[in-house]
Amino acid sequence: MNIMLKRSALVLALAGLGMTATLSHGSSHREAPFITEIPKVDGSDFYLFRSYEAGREDFVTLIANYLPLQDAYGGPNYFDLDADAIYEIHVDNTGDAVEDLTFRFQLTDVTSDIELDVGGEKVAIPLKNAGAIGPGPADVGAVQQRQTYSVKLVQGDRRTGSVMAVTNNADGSETFTRPIDNIGTTSIPDYPAYAAAHVYDMAIPGCTGSGRVFVGQRKDAFAVNLGKIFDLVSIPLAEATNGIRDDGIDDLADKNVTAFALEVPTACLTGSARSASGDPVIGAWTTASIRQARVVNPSPGANGKGATVEGGAYAQVSRLGMPLVNEVVIGLRDKNAFNASEPKDDGQFATYVTNPTLPQLLQIVTGEAVAEPQVFPRVDLVATFLTGLTVTDDTGAVLFSNQPGGVQASDMLRLNTAIAPVDLASQNDLGLVAGDAAGFPNGRRPVDDVVDVALNATIGALLPLFGETNPNDGVSLDDGAVTDQTRLLDSFPYLGHPLAGSVTAM
Repeated sequence: MNIMLKRSALVLALAGLGMTATLSHGSSHREAPFITEIPKVDGSDFYLFRSYEAGREDFVTLIANYLPLQDAYGGPNYFDLDADAIYEIHVDNTGDAVEDLTFRFQLTDVTSDIELDVGGEKVAIPLKNAGAIGPGPADVGAVQQRQTYSVKLVQGDRRTGSVMAVTNNADGSETFTRPIDNIGTTSIPDYPAYAAAHVYDMAIPGCTGSGRVFVGQRKDAFAVNLGKIFDLVSIPLAEATNGIRDDGIDDLADKNVTAFALEVPTACLTGSARSASGDPVIGAWTTASIRQARVVNPSPGANGKGATVEGGAYAQVSRLGMPLVNEVVIGLRDKNAFNASEPKDDGQFATYVTNPTLPQLLQIVTGEAVAEPQVFPRVDLVATFLTGLTVTDDTGAVLFSNQPGGVQASDMLRLNTAIAPVDLASQNDLGLVAGDAAGFPNGRRPVDDVVDVALNATIGALLPLFGETNPNDGVSLDDGAVTDQTRLLDSFPYLGHPLAGSVTAM
Protein backbone atom coordinates (compact mmCIF):
# COMPACT_ATOMS: atom_id res chain seq x y z
CA MET A 1 0.00 0.00 0.00
CA ASN A 2 1.39 3.37 -1.00
CA ILE A 3 0.21 6.25 1.17
CA MET A 4 1.11 9.67 -0.27
CA LEU A 5 0.11 12.61 1.93
CA LYS A 6 0.04 16.25 0.84
CA ARG A 7 1.72 18.65 3.24
CA SER A 8 -1.02 21.25 2.84
CA ALA A 9 -3.67 18.66 3.72
CA LEU A 10 -1.66 17.60 6.71
CA VAL A 11 -1.50 21.12 8.09
CA LEU A 12 -5.23 21.71 7.53
CA ALA A 13 -6.20 18.44 9.16
CA LEU A 14 -4.20 19.12 12.28
CA ALA A 15 -5.23 22.75 12.55
CA GLY A 16 -8.62 21.50 13.68
CA LEU A 17 -7.05 19.98 16.79
CA GLY A 18 -6.39 23.38 18.32
CA MET A 19 -2.69 22.46 18.49
CA THR A 20 0.20 21.68 16.19
CA ALA A 21 0.53 17.96 16.62
CA THR A 22 1.38 14.72 14.92
CA LEU A 23 0.15 11.22 15.26
CA SER A 24 1.24 9.58 18.52
CA HIS A 25 0.50 6.52 20.58
CA GLY A 26 0.54 5.58 24.19
CA SER A 27 2.19 2.97 26.27
CA SER A 28 1.29 -0.66 26.86
CA HIS A 29 0.62 -1.58 30.50
CA ARG A 30 -1.14 -4.82 31.51
CA GLU A 31 -2.89 -4.76 28.12
CA ALA A 32 -3.85 -8.44 27.79
CA PRO A 33 -5.46 -10.84 30.28
CA PHE A 34 -2.62 -13.36 30.38
CA ILE A 35 0.20 -10.81 30.67
CA THR A 36 -1.29 -9.58 33.96
CA GLU A 37 -0.30 -12.95 35.44
CA ILE A 38 3.36 -12.61 34.39
CA PRO A 39 4.30 -8.94 34.84
CA LYS A 40 8.05 -9.54 34.59
CA VAL A 41 7.68 -10.05 30.84
CA ASP A 42 5.11 -7.32 30.23
CA GLY A 43 6.50 -4.99 27.54
CA SER A 44 5.36 -1.42 28.25
CA ASP A 45 7.13 0.99 25.85
CA PHE A 46 9.45 0.85 22.87
CA TYR A 47 11.61 3.72 21.63
CA LEU A 48 13.53 3.85 18.34
CA PHE A 49 15.48 6.95 17.27
CA ARG A 50 18.72 8.38 15.93
CA SER A 51 21.02 9.01 18.90
CA TYR A 52 21.06 12.68 19.84
CA GLU A 53 23.97 12.60 22.29
CA ALA A 54 26.74 14.84 20.95
CA GLY A 55 29.11 12.88 18.74
CA ARG A 56 26.80 9.84 18.44
CA GLU A 57 24.80 10.93 15.40
CA ASP A 58 25.82 7.83 13.43
CA PHE A 59 24.07 5.52 15.89
CA VAL A 60 20.51 4.34 16.44
CA THR A 61 19.15 3.83 19.95
CA LEU A 62 16.58 1.12 20.71
CA ILE A 63 14.98 0.98 24.18
CA ALA A 64 12.55 -1.74 25.25
CA ASN A 65 10.81 -1.24 28.60
CA TYR A 66 9.36 -4.06 30.67
CA LEU A 67 7.68 -4.60 34.04
CA PRO A 68 5.72 -1.32 34.22
CA LEU A 69 4.10 0.51 37.13
CA GLN A 70 7.01 -0.05 39.53
CA ASP A 71 6.65 1.66 42.89
CA ALA A 72 10.13 2.78 43.94
CA TYR A 73 9.60 1.50 47.50
CA GLY A 74 8.61 -2.00 46.31
CA GLY A 75 11.01 -4.01 48.47
CA PRO A 76 12.40 -6.20 49.75
CA ASN A 77 12.59 -7.99 46.40
CA TYR A 78 12.16 -4.97 44.12
CA PHE A 79 11.97 -5.71 40.40
CA ASP A 80 14.31 -8.40 39.14
CA LEU A 81 13.40 -9.79 35.72
CA ASP A 82 12.59 -13.37 34.77
CA ALA A 83 15.76 -15.43 34.42
CA ASP A 84 13.77 -18.17 32.67
CA ALA A 85 12.54 -15.81 29.94
CA ILE A 86 14.15 -14.21 26.92
CA TYR A 87 13.65 -10.54 26.02
CA GLU A 88 14.15 -9.58 22.38
CA ILE A 89 14.36 -6.53 20.10
CA HIS A 90 13.70 -7.38 16.44
CA VAL A 91 14.70 -5.36 13.37
CA ASP A 92 13.20 -5.69 9.89
CA ASN A 93 15.42 -3.94 7.33
CA THR A 94 13.81 -5.34 4.17
CA GLY A 95 10.18 -4.26 4.69
CA ASP A 96 8.73 -7.77 4.60
CA ALA A 97 7.50 -7.86 8.24
CA VAL A 98 10.01 -10.58 9.15
CA GLU A 99 12.94 -10.05 11.50
CA ASP A 100 16.39 -9.79 9.88
CA LEU A 101 18.24 -9.05 13.12
CA THR A 102 17.31 -9.92 16.70
CA PHE A 103 19.05 -8.81 19.88
CA ARG A 104 18.26 -11.42 22.52
CA PHE A 105 18.71 -10.69 26.23
CA GLN A 106 18.76 -13.36 28.91
CA LEU A 107 19.10 -12.77 32.64
CA THR A 108 20.94 -14.89 35.19
CA ASP A 109 20.25 -14.79 38.93
CA VAL A 110 23.34 -14.50 41.14
CA THR A 111 22.74 -15.29 44.81
CA SER A 112 25.10 -15.02 47.77
CA ASP A 113 23.58 -16.16 51.04
CA ILE A 114 24.56 -13.41 53.49
CA GLU A 115 24.33 -14.38 57.14
CA LEU A 116 24.86 -12.43 60.33
CA ASP A 117 26.17 -13.81 63.63
CA VAL A 118 23.28 -13.40 66.03
CA GLY A 119 24.02 -14.79 69.48
CA GLY A 120 26.36 -17.40 68.04
CA GLU A 121 23.92 -18.46 65.33
CA LYS A 122 24.41 -17.73 61.62
CA VAL A 123 21.14 -16.23 60.41
CA ALA A 124 20.24 -15.24 56.83
CA ILE A 125 19.28 -11.57 56.37
CA PRO A 126 15.79 -10.69 55.01
CA LEU A 127 16.91 -7.85 52.72
CA LYS A 128 18.53 -7.72 49.29
CA ASN A 129 21.70 -6.18 50.72
CA ALA A 130 23.63 -5.93 53.98
CA GLY A 131 25.36 -2.62 53.36
CA ALA A 132 26.12 0.09 50.83
CA ILE A 133 26.25 -0.88 47.14
CA GLY A 134 28.58 0.48 44.47
CA PRO A 135 29.91 2.60 43.06
CA GLY A 136 31.08 0.07 40.45
CA PRO A 137 29.67 -3.22 39.08
CA ALA A 138 32.27 -5.22 40.98
CA ASP A 139 31.24 -3.77 44.34
CA VAL A 140 28.74 -6.49 45.19
CA GLY A 141 30.07 -7.85 48.49
CA ALA A 142 27.08 -6.52 50.40
CA VAL A 143 24.53 -7.83 47.87
CA GLN A 144 22.94 -11.22 48.27
CA GLN A 145 20.70 -11.19 45.21
CA ARG A 146 21.49 -9.59 41.84
CA GLN A 147 21.36 -10.31 38.11
CA THR A 148 23.74 -10.46 35.18
CA TYR A 149 22.77 -10.78 31.53
CA SER A 150 23.98 -11.84 28.11
CA VAL A 151 23.19 -10.39 24.70
CA LYS A 152 23.07 -12.50 21.55
CA LEU A 153 22.74 -11.27 17.97
CA VAL A 154 20.57 -13.53 15.81
CA GLN A 155 20.77 -13.06 12.05
CA GLY A 156 17.68 -14.36 10.25
CA ASP A 157 14.86 -16.20 11.97
CA ARG A 158 14.85 -15.57 15.71
CA ARG A 159 14.84 -19.30 16.55
CA THR A 160 16.70 -20.92 13.66
CA GLY A 161 19.05 -18.16 12.51
CA SER A 162 22.75 -17.69 13.16
CA VAL A 163 23.40 -16.87 16.84
CA MET A 164 26.50 -14.94 17.91
CA ALA A 165 27.52 -13.44 21.24
CA VAL A 166 27.79 -9.71 21.84
CA THR A 167 30.84 -9.06 24.03
CA ASN A 168 32.11 -6.44 26.46
CA ASN A 169 34.80 -4.37 24.77
CA ALA A 170 36.64 -3.90 28.05
CA ASP A 171 37.44 -7.55 28.71
CA GLY A 172 35.88 -9.65 25.94
CA SER A 173 33.39 -11.14 28.39
CA GLU A 174 29.93 -12.29 27.28
CA THR A 175 28.47 -11.35 30.68
CA PHE A 176 27.19 -7.90 31.65
CA THR A 177 25.96 -6.75 35.07
CA ARG A 178 22.59 -5.19 35.71
CA PRO A 179 22.58 -2.53 38.46
CA ILE A 180 20.47 -3.12 41.55
CA ASP A 181 17.19 -1.18 41.51
CA ASN A 182 17.22 2.19 43.29
CA ILE A 183 16.52 0.91 46.80
CA GLY A 184 17.35 4.24 48.46
CA THR A 185 20.14 6.63 49.26
CA THR A 186 21.36 4.66 52.30
CA SER A 187 21.98 1.57 50.17
CA ILE A 188 23.13 3.45 47.03
CA PRO A 189 24.22 7.01 47.90
CA ASP A 190 24.92 8.14 44.31
CA TYR A 191 22.62 6.21 42.01
CA PRO A 192 23.38 8.19 38.81
CA ALA A 193 27.10 7.42 39.13
CA TYR A 194 26.36 3.81 40.05
CA ALA A 195 24.08 3.31 37.05
CA ALA A 196 26.54 5.02 34.68
CA ALA A 197 29.15 2.43 35.65
CA HIS A 198 26.82 -0.19 34.15
CA VAL A 199 26.82 1.32 30.65
CA TYR A 200 29.03 -0.97 28.56
CA ASP A 201 30.79 -0.55 25.25
CA MET A 202 29.97 -3.67 23.26
CA ALA A 203 31.34 -5.46 20.24
CA ILE A 204 28.62 -6.61 17.84
CA PRO A 205 29.51 -9.53 15.54
CA GLY A 206 29.89 -8.46 11.91
CA CYS A 207 29.53 -4.79 12.82
CA THR A 208 32.19 -2.14 12.40
CA GLY A 209 32.36 0.18 15.39
CA SER A 210 31.36 -0.24 19.02
CA GLY A 211 27.84 -0.04 20.34
CA ARG A 212 26.61 0.45 23.90
CA VAL A 213 24.26 -1.49 26.15
CA PHE A 214 22.49 -0.88 29.45
CA VAL A 215 19.89 -2.96 31.27
CA GLY A 216 18.43 -1.55 34.44
CA GLN A 217 15.75 0.42 36.23
CA ARG A 218 14.78 3.85 34.86
CA LYS A 219 12.15 6.51 35.53
CA ASP A 220 9.16 5.80 33.28
CA ALA A 221 9.21 8.50 30.58
CA PHE A 222 5.68 7.83 29.39
CA ALA A 223 3.08 10.34 30.59
CA VAL A 224 -0.65 9.58 30.60
CA ASN A 225 -3.87 10.18 32.50
CA LEU A 226 -4.10 6.42 32.76
CA GLY A 227 -7.17 6.19 34.96
CA LYS A 228 -9.40 8.21 32.65
CA ILE A 229 -8.06 6.57 29.49
CA PHE A 230 -9.23 3.16 30.69
CA ASP A 231 -12.41 4.49 32.27
CA LEU A 232 -14.08 4.60 28.84
CA VAL A 233 -11.60 7.36 27.80
CA SER A 234 -13.60 9.68 30.05
CA ILE A 235 -11.73 12.89 29.30
CA PRO A 236 -14.30 15.70 29.51
CA LEU A 237 -14.39 17.89 26.44
CA ALA A 238 -14.22 20.91 28.74
CA GLU A 239 -10.78 19.74 29.84
CA ALA A 240 -9.86 18.64 26.37
CA THR A 241 -10.41 22.05 24.82
CA ASN A 242 -9.01 24.33 27.51
CA GLY A 243 -5.68 24.63 25.73
CA ILE A 244 -3.65 23.23 28.65
CA ARG A 245 -1.56 20.27 27.59
CA ASP A 246 -0.18 19.64 31.07
CA ASP A 247 -2.74 19.61 33.87
CA GLY A 248 -0.34 17.79 36.17
CA ILE A 249 -2.27 14.52 36.05
CA ASP A 250 0.41 12.10 34.86
CA ASP A 251 -0.50 8.85 36.61
CA LEU A 252 3.01 7.49 35.96
CA ALA A 253 4.85 10.46 37.49
CA ASP A 254 5.88 8.31 40.47
CA LYS A 255 6.60 5.07 38.60
CA ASN A 256 9.78 3.35 37.49
CA VAL A 257 10.30 0.76 34.76
CA THR A 258 13.08 -1.60 33.62
CA ALA A 259 14.80 -0.75 30.34
CA PHE A 260 16.83 -2.76 27.83
CA ALA A 261 18.79 -0.08 25.97
CA LEU A 262 20.99 -0.60 22.92
CA GLU A 263 22.96 1.86 20.83
CA VAL A 264 24.04 0.38 17.50
CA PRO A 265 25.93 1.90 14.54
CA THR A 266 23.29 2.82 12.00
CA ALA A 267 25.08 1.00 9.19
CA CYS A 268 24.83 -2.24 11.16
CA LEU A 269 21.02 -2.09 11.22
CA THR A 270 20.03 -0.96 7.73
CA GLY A 271 19.33 -3.24 4.78
CA SER A 272 17.52 -3.06 1.44
CA ALA A 273 14.36 -1.23 2.66
CA ARG A 274 14.18 2.29 1.20
CA SER A 275 11.69 5.12 1.61
CA ALA A 276 10.12 7.06 -1.26
CA SER A 277 13.06 9.47 -0.99
CA GLY A 278 15.57 6.62 -1.23
CA ASP A 279 16.59 6.66 2.45
CA PRO A 280 17.26 3.52 4.48
CA VAL A 281 14.28 2.59 6.68
CA ILE A 282 14.20 0.06 9.49
CA GLY A 283 11.21 -1.35 11.33
CA ALA A 284 11.48 -2.73 14.86
CA TRP A 285 9.43 -4.26 17.64
CA THR A 286 9.98 -6.07 20.93
CA THR A 287 8.90 -9.39 22.38
CA ALA A 288 9.29 -11.51 25.48
CA SER A 289 9.01 -15.29 25.62
CA ILE A 290 8.80 -17.85 28.43
CA ARG A 291 9.16 -21.63 28.56
CA GLN A 292 6.03 -23.53 27.61
CA ALA A 293 6.09 -25.69 30.76
CA ARG A 294 6.15 -24.43 34.33
CA VAL A 295 5.83 -26.74 37.32
CA VAL A 296 5.53 -25.30 40.81
CA ASN A 297 8.00 -26.79 43.26
CA PRO A 298 6.11 -27.83 46.44
CA SER A 299 9.35 -27.46 48.43
CA PRO A 300 11.02 -24.30 47.13
CA GLY A 301 14.46 -23.59 48.47
CA ALA A 302 15.05 -27.16 49.64
CA ASN A 303 18.45 -28.40 48.48
CA GLY A 304 18.91 -25.26 46.43
CA LYS A 305 15.82 -25.83 44.29
CA GLY A 306 13.85 -22.92 42.89
CA ALA A 307 10.18 -22.11 43.28
CA THR A 308 9.41 -23.51 39.81
CA VAL A 309 10.88 -25.82 37.22
CA GLU A 310 10.79 -24.47 33.65
CA GLY A 311 11.06 -26.48 30.45
CA GLY A 312 10.07 -26.84 26.83
CA ALA A 313 10.37 -24.49 23.87
CA TYR A 314 9.99 -20.73 24.24
CA ALA A 315 6.51 -19.30 23.69
CA GLN A 316 6.05 -15.58 22.95
CA VAL A 317 3.74 -13.88 25.46
CA SER A 318 4.43 -10.17 24.96
CA ARG A 319 4.78 -8.02 21.85
CA LEU A 320 5.10 -4.28 21.27
CA GLY A 321 5.68 -2.15 18.18
CA MET A 322 3.40 0.85 17.87
CA PRO A 323 2.28 1.21 21.50
CA LEU A 324 -1.41 1.29 22.44
CA VAL A 325 -2.38 -1.13 19.68
CA ASN A 326 -3.22 -4.03 21.97
CA GLU A 327 -4.77 -1.76 24.60
CA VAL A 328 -7.34 0.19 22.60
CA VAL A 329 -7.38 -1.31 19.10
CA ILE A 330 -7.33 -5.11 19.43
CA GLY A 331 -10.51 -6.71 20.77
CA LEU A 332 -10.43 -8.28 24.22
CA ARG A 333 -10.88 -11.80 22.91
CA ASP A 334 -7.79 -11.46 20.69
CA LYS A 335 -5.41 -9.64 23.03
CA ASN A 336 -3.56 -12.77 24.11
CA ALA A 337 -3.38 -13.92 20.48
CA PHE A 338 -1.91 -10.57 19.40
CA ASN A 339 0.79 -10.83 22.06
CA ALA A 340 1.72 -14.27 20.76
CA SER A 341 1.70 -13.31 17.07
CA GLU A 342 4.34 -11.99 14.65
CA PRO A 343 4.06 -8.93 12.38
CA LYS A 344 3.99 -11.06 9.23
CA ASP A 345 0.64 -12.46 10.37
CA ASP A 346 -1.05 -9.15 11.21
CA GLY A 347 -3.60 -9.59 8.44
CA GLN A 348 -5.67 -11.62 10.92
CA PHE A 349 -6.17 -8.45 13.00
CA ALA A 350 -6.77 -6.04 10.11
CA THR A 351 -10.48 -5.48 10.87
CA TYR A 352 -9.60 -3.92 14.22
CA VAL A 353 -7.74 -1.19 12.32
CA THR A 354 -10.00 -0.79 9.28
CA ASN A 355 -13.19 -0.84 11.41
CA PRO A 356 -12.14 0.41 14.87
CA THR A 357 -14.45 0.24 17.87
CA LEU A 358 -12.94 3.06 19.93
CA PRO A 359 -14.90 5.86 18.18
CA GLN A 360 -18.18 4.24 19.24
CA LEU A 361 -16.88 3.70 22.77
CA LEU A 362 -16.03 7.40 22.93
CA GLN A 363 -19.64 8.19 22.12
CA ILE A 364 -20.74 6.44 25.31
CA VAL A 365 -19.03 9.23 27.26
CA THR A 366 -19.31 12.19 24.93
CA GLY A 367 -22.65 11.48 23.28
CA GLU A 368 -23.26 13.61 20.23
CA ALA A 369 -20.24 15.81 21.02
CA VAL A 370 -18.02 13.28 19.20
CA ALA A 371 -19.21 11.69 15.98
CA GLU A 372 -18.07 8.31 14.69
CA PRO A 373 -16.31 8.69 11.32
CA GLN A 374 -18.31 6.81 8.70
CA VAL A 375 -15.32 5.96 6.50
CA PHE A 376 -14.55 2.28 6.06
CA PRO A 377 -11.95 0.99 5.72
CA ARG A 378 -10.07 3.52 7.86
CA VAL A 379 -7.13 4.01 5.51
CA ASP A 380 -5.81 6.75 7.78
CA LEU A 381 -5.34 4.28 10.63
CA VAL A 382 -3.90 1.61 8.32
CA ALA A 383 -1.17 4.06 7.32
CA THR A 384 -0.61 5.13 10.90
CA PHE A 385 -0.37 1.69 12.46
CA LEU A 386 0.75 -0.61 9.68
CA THR A 387 2.69 0.90 6.76
CA GLY A 388 4.44 4.15 7.62
CA LEU A 389 3.82 7.53 5.98
CA THR A 390 4.98 9.43 2.92
CA VAL A 391 4.42 13.21 2.86
CA THR A 392 4.74 15.22 -0.36
CA ASP A 393 4.35 18.87 -1.28
CA ASP A 394 1.85 20.13 -3.84
CA THR A 395 4.25 19.32 -6.68
CA GLY A 396 4.64 15.71 -5.59
CA ALA A 397 8.14 16.13 -4.18
CA VAL A 398 8.75 13.94 -1.15
CA LEU A 399 9.11 15.92 2.07
CA PHE A 400 9.14 12.98 4.46
CA SER A 401 8.87 9.23 4.24
CA ASN A 402 9.40 6.33 6.60
CA GLN A 403 7.33 4.00 4.43
CA PRO A 404 9.46 1.33 2.73
CA GLY A 405 8.71 0.56 -0.89
CA GLY A 406 6.63 -2.61 -1.17
CA VAL A 407 6.07 -2.61 2.60
CA GLN A 408 4.19 -5.52 4.14
CA ALA A 409 1.48 -3.99 6.33
CA SER A 410 2.35 -4.85 9.92
CA ASP A 411 2.58 -3.30 13.37
CA MET A 412 6.04 -1.94 14.20
CA LEU A 413 7.87 1.36 14.69
CA ARG A 414 9.54 2.59 11.49
CA LEU A 415 12.54 4.91 11.33
CA ASN A 416 14.03 6.78 8.39
CA THR A 417 17.65 6.57 9.50
CA ALA A 418 18.80 9.39 7.18
CA ILE A 419 16.89 12.12 9.05
CA ALA A 420 19.32 13.95 11.35
CA PRO A 421 18.69 13.82 15.10
CA VAL A 422 17.76 16.88 17.14
CA ASP A 423 19.39 17.61 20.50
CA LEU A 424 17.19 17.20 23.56
CA ALA A 425 16.85 20.90 24.30
CA SER A 426 15.53 21.57 20.78
CA GLN A 427 13.18 18.60 20.44
CA ASN A 428 9.50 19.27 19.94
CA ASP A 429 7.41 16.69 21.76
CA LEU A 430 4.79 16.89 18.99
CA GLY A 431 7.24 15.61 16.39
CA LEU A 432 6.87 15.67 12.62
CA VAL A 433 4.00 18.09 12.05
CA ALA A 434 5.51 20.56 14.51
CA GLY A 435 8.53 20.61 12.20
CA ASP A 436 10.63 18.05 14.04
CA ALA A 437 10.92 15.15 11.61
CA ALA A 438 13.35 13.34 13.92
CA GLY A 439 10.39 12.57 16.19
CA PHE A 440 7.27 10.48 16.02
CA PRO A 441 6.06 9.00 13.74
CA ASN A 442 9.65 8.73 12.55
CA GLY A 443 10.45 6.17 15.23
CA ARG A 444 9.76 7.41 18.73
CA ARG A 445 11.87 9.34 21.25
CA PRO A 446 11.33 9.49 25.03
CA VAL A 447 10.18 13.12 24.78
CA ASP A 448 7.53 12.52 22.13
CA ASP A 449 3.99 13.10 23.35
CA VAL A 450 2.04 9.93 22.91
CA VAL A 451 -1.66 10.15 23.74
CA ASP A 452 -3.39 13.36 22.68
CA VAL A 453 -3.20 13.05 18.93
CA ALA A 454 -3.82 9.29 19.05
CA LEU A 455 -7.22 10.13 20.49
CA ASN A 456 -7.84 12.79 17.85
CA ALA A 457 -6.65 10.51 15.05
CA THR A 458 -9.12 7.89 16.23
CA ILE A 459 -12.03 10.30 15.81
CA GLY A 460 -10.89 11.28 12.32
CA ALA A 461 -8.40 14.15 12.53
CA LEU A 462 -6.23 12.68 9.77
CA LEU A 463 -8.98 11.67 7.38
CA PRO A 464 -8.52 14.85 5.26
CA LEU A 465 -5.07 13.56 4.38
CA PHE A 466 -6.82 10.81 2.44
CA GLY A 467 -9.47 12.95 0.78
CA GLU A 468 -12.12 12.26 3.41
CA THR A 469 -14.04 14.62 5.71
CA ASN A 470 -13.33 14.72 9.43
CA PRO A 471 -16.77 14.73 11.13
CA ASN A 472 -15.16 16.08 14.32
CA ASP A 473 -13.50 19.13 12.82
CA GLY A 474 -12.94 21.58 15.67
CA VAL A 475 -13.31 18.94 18.40
CA SER A 476 -10.19 18.20 20.44
CA LEU A 477 -9.34 15.51 22.98
CA ASP A 478 -6.47 16.00 25.44
CA ASP A 479 -5.57 13.87 28.45
CA GLY A 480 -3.66 16.72 30.11
CA ALA A 481 -0.40 14.81 30.66
CA VAL A 482 2.99 15.44 29.05
CA THR A 483 6.46 13.97 29.63
CA ASP A 484 8.57 15.75 32.23
CA GLN A 485 11.55 16.64 30.04
CA THR A 486 13.63 17.66 33.05
CA ARG A 487 13.89 14.00 34.04
CA LEU A 488 15.28 12.86 30.68
CA LEU A 489 18.99 12.55 29.93
CA ASP A 490 20.75 14.03 26.91
CA SER A 491 23.00 10.97 26.66
CA PHE A 492 22.65 7.19 26.57
CA PRO A 493 20.54 5.52 27.97
CA TYR A 494 18.39 8.71 27.71
CA LEU A 495 15.65 7.64 30.13
CA GLY A 496 15.97 9.42 33.47
CA HIS A 497 17.36 8.00 36.69
CA PRO A 498 14.82 5.93 38.62
CA LEU A 499 13.05 7.34 41.63
CA ALA A 500 14.58 6.21 44.93
CA GLY A 501 12.59 4.00 47.23
CA SER A 502 13.89 5.96 50.21
CA VAL A 503 15.70 9.27 50.50
CA THR A 504 17.83 9.80 53.59
CA ALA A 505 18.22 13.41 54.71
CA MET A 506 21.83 14.49 54.66
